[in-house]
Amino acid sequence: MVQLNKPRIGFFGKMNVGKSSIVNALTGQQVSVVSVEPGTTTDPVKKTIELVGIGPVELIDTAGIDDPSQLGEQRVARTHNALDQVDLAVLVFAGNFDAYDQTLLETCKARKVPFFLVQNKTDLPTTNVEIKGTDVIPFSCKNPNAALLLSAIGIHLPKSSYTPDVILDDYVRAGDEVVLVIPIDRSAPQGRLILPQVQTIRNLLDIGALAVCVKDTELRGYLADHTPKLVVTDSQAFKYVSSVVPAHIPLTSFSILFSRLKGDFDAFLKGTPTINKLQDGDSVLILESCSHTVNKCDDIGRVKIPHWLQEFTGKKLSFTTINNLDPLPADLSRFKLAIQCGGCMVTRTQILRRLEILKEAGVAVSNYGLTIAWCHGIFERVTEIFRKKEK
Repeated sequence: MVQLNKPRIGFFGKMNVGKSSIVNALTGQQVSVVSVEPGTTTDPVKKTIELVGIGPVELIDTAGIDDPSQLGEQRVARTHNALDQVDLAVLVFAGNFDAYDQTLLETCKARKVPFFLVQNKTDLPTTNVEIKGTDVIPFSCKNPNAALLLSAIGIHLPKSSYTPDVILDDYVRAGDEVVLVIPIDRSAPQGRLILPQVQTIRNLLDIGALAVCVKDTELRGYLADHTPKLVVTDSQAFKYVSSVVPAHIPLTSFSILFSRLKGDFDAFLKGTPTINKLQDGDSVLILESCSHTVNKCDDIGRVKIPHWLQEFTGKKLSFTTINNLDPLPADLSRFKLAIQCGGCMVTRTQILRRLEILKEAGVAVSNYGLTIAWCHGIFERVTEIFRKKEK
């Protein structure tokens, strides 16, 4: 088992309540600029620290939610975007708990973001605030009790955000042979493997399984003398690999492995058949959750998947691509289908929040690997071992 991403803890609240001072106190460093002038923090500021019993976590300092400046609307929008990307929100207020603070609390509840409150500047004359059903931790940056606040973070941080991730642990056993098909073509990064391939290899080593890496051109020859427990391929090579791997040998892809690891696999299974219902002019949303350099000829999300979808459906479709974790389009109702990448560069929390928004808007969701498999007519085959596990 391997931990793939650091949990993210965001500090949210109005301007001048001391969010930056708290982050500096917890890290013991001048991570964020601190000033009596309101609006000093303009963009999220990030710092990694080690939490005992949890491991590395990322602290995120954000701009005030009540910024009235000319750029305030953009800063507040970035703060709200950050709220959708954290595993835990620390809501900071000083003095009275007012309407801004209450709205922030209600937003966390609505978006299902775990949170607790910190009443800062308790060294000044103030009234202790108690809010039913929510922990309120008193704090003073003049006499900081960092241990108390770090303990509260450890208590409220969901265990799912830092427990080891499962890739093939529930299917492969020690001694099993797994063949990993890794094409080396124009879309392969120069001199290295992509992250899902590396993480799958590491996972198999942790299990004690035998990870055999071959190029697609070497696969047929290798299978002539070997019968592995499983073959995992790059989804882009599905068409060829599925024709080479005998039907009695289970087959899947790195992207499908990550659709279980990072996404909502049941929702993906349910949403992928929507491909058959697409009509001329329908809009499809492509969610590419990283910021790689685009290769116009070979790009999987912008070129290949749109080509395969239109070839399979025989329909002329419209495609919109969202990079990294940029905000989703305001009008989601126009999309018939959203297709999420494997998500190797982001956390499961970030993907699941995004998928929740899409599902609430009535948009069917799929994953790169599952979409490619559907278009190549091998969807049932490459999901079979995992659908059996669900039963």
